[in-house]
Amino acid sequence: MDEITLDTSVAGQLQDLVINSQDVNGFLAEFCELSADSLSRTLGQDVSCAVTLNRNHRTTTAAWSNPEARLFDEIQQNYGDGPCLHAMSTGTTVLVRDTRADSRWPEYGLAVASLGQLSVLGVPLTLDSGASAALNVFAPAPDVFRTAAIQKAELFALQAEKALRLAVRISVQQQLAEDLRSAMESRTAIDLAAGIIMGQNRCSQSEAMAILTKASSGRNLKLRVVAEKLVQSFTPGSPSTHFEG
Repeated sequence: MDEITLDTSVAGQLQDLVINSQDVNGFLAEFCELSADSLSRTLGQDVSCAVTLNRNHRTTTAAWSNPEARLFDEIQQNYGDGPCLHAMSTGTTVLVRDTRADSRWPEYGLAVASLGQLSVLGVPLTLDSGASAALNVFAPAPDVFRTAAIQKAELFALQAEKALRLAVRISVQQQLAEDLRSAMESRTAIDLAAGIIMGQNRCSQSEAMAILTKASSGRNLKLRVVAEKLVQSFTPGSPSTHFEG
């Protein structure tokens, strides 16, 4: 019963993160801190967490619970392989009991061991098509992640997946809305500028657009920028001036 109560609490905290975070990166940063805090209490010792994110065929360290975790994760990317990257590509949890003795990624293991990290756990995070991620957990002692701790991390990741997918979708929708708003503002400025030119030069809309396009090309400025400058400079009642590019 205590375990179920704890998991429900974590799920609620993750949902709150989605609501309160400004963007995906903000959510991931809070997620890393929440993961590190929860798993540290479970293990009885401090651990660090980082999230590796792959979108559009680009892999980056998207968030970390502390600066050291970012360094540990980026070292792995510099080597091009490691427990977290393997977990992300295969969709399976990867455990390194002792970074000094693991034969799968010996160079990476020795590199993080030299920085005091002797256990690593990589847990995949399943996202929508075109994106993948993994939670990296680093511990300063060997053989830290026993069965109960691994199950705890996997359950935590499972709960986080839904929240993370929602955060990604919200980010995409926000970007689409911003792009649409920008496009509408550009279209409005261009239409207003064309109307000004039509009134000043007594020409058709197509002729006004041709004048705007010529000015854009001649001044090496985007059509939207030329249109906005014209609209900003135009004030009703001012002496008539003809805009001819």
